[in-house]
Amino acid sequence: MNSSPSFAILYSAMKFLKPIIAALFAAAATLSASATKTLEVPLTVTPSDSAGMTIYLPDSNPSGRMIVMLPGGGYAHLAMYHEGIDWVPFFNDRGIAVAVVKYRMPHGNPSVPQTDAMDAIRYIRSHASSLGVNPEDVGLMGFSAGGHLCSTVATHAPADARPDFHILMYPVISMEKGLSHGGSRDNLLGPNPRQSLVAEYTNSLQVDTLTPRAFIALSHDDRTVPAKNSVDYYLALLSYGIPATMHIYPTGGHGWGIRERFQYHDRMLDELDSWLKSF
Repeated sequence: MNSSPSFAILYSAMKFLKPIIAALFAAAATLSASATKTLEVPLTVTPSDSAGMTIYLPDSNPSGRMIVMLPGGGYAHLAMYHEGIDWVPFFNDRGIAVAVVKYRMPHGNPSVPQTDAMDAIRYIRSHASSLGVNPEDVGLMGFSAGGHLCSTVATHAPADARPDFHILMYPVISMEKGLSHGGSRDNLLGPNPRQSLVAEYTNSLQVDTLTPRAFIALSHDDRTVPAKNSVDYYLALLSYGIPATMHIYPTGGHGWGIRERFQYHDRMLDELDSWLKSF
């Protein structure tokens, strides 16, 4: 073997780079494979804003179930990753298709994001055959303000746009001042909404016998969205005999999504997985 210093340096560099190059090729192959299972769908396009969703279909063993995801962000922006795209592997590995929705901001008009979320469900159901989805097994999942939108669709939407089940992570439920998240309330309803509008979008007051089953998860020490939002919604579901489960973790605050630094990350995923297998 050539023992010159330059050759030794080159040899050492190649040994160092080999696993990195292999990992890059593996990642590229994974992205290439997943690209054939991804579909971009425009929902609404206006001069000032647009809505759309990205559909991620499982590579193998599809269950026929679909979860439409609504990231949070206080109705001001969207946390598209830890409350959206980063969840795709968890669900796809279980044969569950995912659609992550980029919905429009309301700017005081609550019908805007609600329309986008309902249009997403309608699209999934109308294209169920080509997507390999059971149109009667379409769920909706929302986080924080996205949880408010999720619970709005679950309680307000007509049958063709209402989900078959819904998942709420540390959701905003109330629009009552002092209980709601202030920024979400102002962005959705404007700074001085009439009381009838506040009641209409306080979704614990809108639960009825048509509201679908629910999974709710939150932290006791959430200082951004008080736990009473979730508790009131759970009690409303209970009063109507709607199947529901609620998990309150001792700590974690707000906005953990699928981030692994959340102390109860693994437990939360196990409990969600068990619930999804229960029906």
